[in-house]
Amino acid sequence: MGRPLRTALGGLIYHVLNRGNGRMQIFNTDSDYNAFENVIAQACERVPMRILSYSVMPNHWHMVLWPQQDGDLSRFVNWLTLTHTQRWHAHRHSAGSGHLYQGRFKSFIVQRDEYLLTVCCYVERNAVRADLVERAENWRWSSLWRRQFGDSEAQSLLSDWPLERPANWLTKVNTPEREEDLKELRQSVNRSQPFGNDEWLATTVQQRNLRSTVRARGRPQKYLGRKGS
Repeated sequence: MGRPLRTALGGLIYHVLNRGNGRMQIFNTDSDYNAFENVIAQACERVPMRILSYSVMPNHWHMVLWPQQDGDLSRFVNWLTLTHTQRWHAHRHSAGSGHLYQGRFKSFIVQRDEYLLTVCCYVERNAVRADLVERAENWRWSSLWRRQFGDSEAQSLLSDWPLERPANWLTKVNTPEREEDLKELRQSVNRSQPFGNDEWLATTVQQRNLRSTVRARGRPQKYLGRKGS
C-alpha cells in the first residue's frame, strides 16, 4: 500500500512530529534546544505559521500547527527540518555522516473542538509521560512553559487557539490521559489518521482521499469508523 497523499490545506489544524534517525538523541544541551527554537522563530518569519502548542523532547518534537494558506504546512516544516539539520551538522562538523531525522515529518488533521484540546494536552504533557519533569509546565522547551513563564517576546511565537482554553488547563495537562485517548492518538500518529469524532472522521477521510489511513494493514477493508463523543 502506498503512502497517503500529503494533505496541506490552509485553515486546517495539524499535529506534526518528527524523530531523530533511529530514535537517536538530537537535543543534548540547553544550547541544542535554544538553537531549535530559534529555527522555529525564523521559519515563522519565512512562512507565517500559527503555532498552537509544541514540545521539544530529547529525540523528537511535536507541534500543533494551524496554517493559513494551502501548502504552508509543508513549506514551513520542510524549511524547519532542513535548516535545523544543516546547522546541527555544521555545529558538530559532522556533515555527510548520515541523516538527522528518520524521514519526512508525520502529520494528521485534528478536529477543532475537544479533540484539539486532547491533542494539545498530549503534546504539552509529553515530558511528564517521559519522566523528565514532575509537572508539565516545568519543561522549559514547550509551549506550556512559554505561556506560563515566558516574557511577551517569548509568548509572541504562539498563536491564540480557535477555541477557548479551559481555565483549569494546567490541572488538565498534569492529569494522566485516559488509555483510550492515548491509544487513538498513537494510532493517528502511526498512520497519519485524522483525529476527531466518527462523523467528522468519515467526512474528512472521504474529502481528503485518506482512506488508506483507516484501513487495516495488509488488505483493504470496509471503513467502520470510531464512536463519536
